[in-house]
Amino acid sequence: MDLRKLKTLIDLVSESGISELEVTEGEGKVRIVKNAPPVYVQQAPTQYAQPPMGMAPAAAPLAGADVPAAALAPAVVAGHVVKSPMVGTFYRAPSPGAEAFVQVGDSVKEGQTICIIEAMKLLNEIECDMDGMVKEILVENGQAVEYGQPLFIVG
Repeated sequence: MDLRKLKTLIDLVSESGISELEVTEGEGKVRIVKNAPPVYVQQAPTQYAQPPMGMAPAAAPLAGADVPAAALAPAVVAGHVVKSPMVGTFYRAPSPGAEAFVQVGDSVKEGQTICIIEAMKLLNEIECDMDGMVKEILVENGQAVEYGQPLFIVG
């Protein structure tokens, strides 16, 4: 497709009220999107909401029950948190049906691949950044992850 024609189409989309234009000419295909809406991933609701980082959970008073506040607080696993270095889709194994890279209780070495995060059709191997044992896996296979989201606890 001619560059002048492409520029004209871009100008047409930016000046009009349309948000998307797709043109097929011969074997070529052009898709122009103006102000693409953000993509929201809706996760299944959890039974208990986790408090934001840095805030202690508030213990709600129970009617007629004397339960210590420590018994109401969720258990926190101590250890090093391996966080996601990017936004993408988390995979525990190199391919569907293959054995997972690591399981809870496995010993891991620094530099060992512990998962894959798919971002923009690229599979990125995520390596452990310390020696230790996998105490907890915080993400489900196939789940969307954000930058900085905790993935594993290693200790």
